[in-house]
Amino acid sequence: MATVVVRPRPGRPSQGLAAFAGTVLPCALGRSGIRSLKREGDGATPRATLPLVSALWRADRLGRPRTALALRAIRSADGWCDAPDDGRYNRPVPLPCPVSHEELARDDGLYDVLVVLDFNLRPRRAFGGSAIFLHCARPGLVATAGCVAFPRPVLLRLLARLPARARLRVV
Repeated sequence: MATVVVRPRPGRPSQGLAAFAGTVLPCALGRSGIRSLKREGDGATPRATLPLVSALWRADRLGRPRTALALRAIRSADGWCDAPDDGRYNRPVPLPCPVSHEELARDDGLYDVLVVLDFNLRPRRAFGGSAIFLHCARPGLVATAGCVAFPRPVLLRLLARLPARARLRVV
C-alpha cells in the first residue's frame, strides 16, 4: 500500500517533510506540532496512520485534479461540523449549520484542494479532533490548526501519483 510518511522538520515542529516514492516534500503541520493524543482545538497534527478517504476541490478556481481518489466539487453549501457535542461531529454538514463548523468553500484558497483523512471518523470520539485534512498551505508553510498542508502545486502533483488506497503516516 502506498504511504506518504510525514516527519517534523528539525527545529520547526509546525513544519514537516513528507516522503513518498523517493521524493521529499515540504509541508505545514499543526501549530502545536505532532501529538499522539489529539484533542479538539489543541492545534496538533495527530501521530497516526490515516487512510485517504476522498478528495474535494473548488471547480470555480481550478480544473479537475487528477486523482485515483473519489472526487467531487466543493459547493457553497458544504461545511464540516466541529462541534463535539453534536451528532454530526466530524462529518460533512450542509450550510447554514446552527452549530460550530468549518465552511469548505473558503475565500483564502486553503481548501481549493482538500483530502479527507480517516481520522476520528470511524468510530468518532467526542473531543477527539475533527476536520483533519490534507489541504493547500499558506505561503511560507504557516502552521495549520492540525492538518497537513502542502503548497497547492505540490498537493496536486502528489494527488496525481497516489493510488486510491493510499495512506498518510505521521510519525
